[in-house]
Amino acid sequence: MFRLIFFSAALLMFQQVASAQKSDYKVVFDLTSNDPVAQQQVIRDAGLIKSAHPDAQLEVVVYGQGLDLVRKDKSAQADAIAKLVKQGVAFKACHIAMDRQHVTESQLISGVQTVPDGIYEIINKQRTGFGYIKVAH
Repeated sequence: MFRLIFFSAALLMFQQVASAQKSDYKVVFDLTSNDPVAQQQVIRDAGLIKSAHPDAQLEVVVYGQGLDLVRKDKSAQADAIAKLVKQGVAFKACHIAMDRQHVTESQLISGVQTVPDGIYEIINKQRTGFGYIKVAH
């Protein structure tokens, strides 16, 4: 009986250690600000996470005034975004915000994708296990 209890406890501990080592780093960033500090923050945070956890799944959803981050004519972070896209970070622009601001897909930085609704995109990511970070300054 003692062996069975010991074996069960050892198996349970092994399962906990194995699942703790499994990489399940998924984060969606929510950016609505055109504040350069907030925009630098999301770029820095995504870069640091990717450096420490290359297999992390990261997505930056921009809408409202945050759309400036991914516009060719307004972004001071175009090179950093291109680098992060190559590392697998997804940048998604809200089509509702684009319509309101009369922005076309051709005005977005290369590699930036669009989604029909930024808020809905964030909700869907959370439903699939993504952590949520609101980027604000």
